[in-house]
Amino acid sequence: MAMVLVVEDDVFIREMAESMILDWGHGILSACDVSEALVHLRSAGHIDALFTDVYLKTEIHGGCDVARQAILMRPGLRVLYTTGNRATDALHGLFAAGTHFLPKPYTEDQLRVSVGKLLAA
Repeated sequence: MAMVLVVEDDVFIREMAESMILDWGHGILSACDVSEALVHLRSAGHIDALFTDVYLKTEIHGGCDVARQAILMRPGLRVLYTTGNRATDALHGLFAAGTHFLPKPYTEDQLRVSVGKLLAA
């Protein structure tokens, strides 16, 4: 069973993603912002993957900030970004190297495939 940290400020989207990930047999940790995500990263046991929205309400590129800090704190952590905003080259330039991207809106199948590839990487 993999442990996935989900960082999403929209409670409906976060709970939907968490429910799907749990249904696939994985564990989840939940965060609505950068601060909460960092608490999990500092105190939680093993975390296999980070699934984060790029744009969080309180931090413009909060998901990118979380990912960069998470990778420094936990080398080898796998990262999957998501956003409903258009994925431009400038946006991709903010992503940490070796990470993955899933545009919103996504279906359950798209999330399952993306998480599966992420965990297999």
